[in-house]
Amino acid sequence: MKKLIEIIKDAEAKKTAVGHFNVSDIAGLKAVFESAKALSLPIIIGVSEGEREFIGVKQITALVQSLREQYDYQIYLNADHTHSIDKLKEAISAGFDSAVFDMSSLPFEENIQKTKEAVELARQINPDFLIEGEAGYIGSGSNVLKSIPAGAAINAEDFTKPEDAARFVKETGVDLFSPAVGNIHGIVVSGNPKIDIERIKLIKEAADVPLVLHGGSGIKDEEFLAAINAGISVIHINTELRIAWRKGVEEGLAQNKDEIAPYKILSPAVEEIKKVAGQRLQLFNKLI
Repeated sequence: MKKLIEIIKDAEAKKTAVGHFNVSDIAGLKAVFESAKALSLPIIIGVSEGEREFIGVKQITALVQSLREQYDYQIYLNADHTHSIDKLKEAISAGFDSAVFDMSSLPFEENIQKTKEAVELARQINPDFLIEGEAGYIGSGSNVLKSIPAGAAINAEDFTKPEDAARFVKETGVDLFSPAVGNIHGIVVSGNPKIDIERIKLIKEAADVPLVLHGGSGIKDEEFLAAINAGISVIHINTELRIAWRKGVEEGLAQNKDEIAPYKILSPAVEEIKKVAGQRLQLFNKLI
């Protein structure tokens, strides 16, 4: 079993990206895992604080660990968008592999200080645990949006600056870095902003750690490929999976209005999520 940082470094060297997929129930986990397994590709399962509360921190750890052990599979677990030291401790203690310690809504100086504390704590508990930091606000919540989230960085002057990325990484000691480069959480009905590929290149050179692209749902395929070539090594997908889940559940209910077995109703949801996850994994690994 390779360490997660080794998987990410491998992707970095090959100019591909590791798929990070959020789940909030066993149907999502089953679909994402089966998609990855069919392609023999490593994956990261993400659970936000809300998703962890719904599934259970120890419960999602046990589920991912069981898949890892039964199939000898490169599947990893990330505590996505963690906003407190207490929640970080909980994830590390439960057996997660990494966490996004998200202080991006705070002033830059405070973001650095709090993220540095998170890195120091993780090193003390588990030296192999990865901490990802963020600089630049890209909104919150994986939803279908009528408009750009208030305060989200969508103009070049608001994007993460290369010199700030370099300072952030140096002073905090994070293993991974997530910039704001036009990406936002959620899918905007009128269309998501374009990604600044040149900014990614500059940030990669300045930060010199693997870069993570959040808010992957709604980004065009050609932008994904350009972003990977520019230095992105992990890509987060959530909203697209939620849309697929809902579509499948609605199909499951419509197919037999008298059905009450949850696994039968959820089966179409699994298939819809598999389509999305499979296509994204193939794209991120340049198989299509």
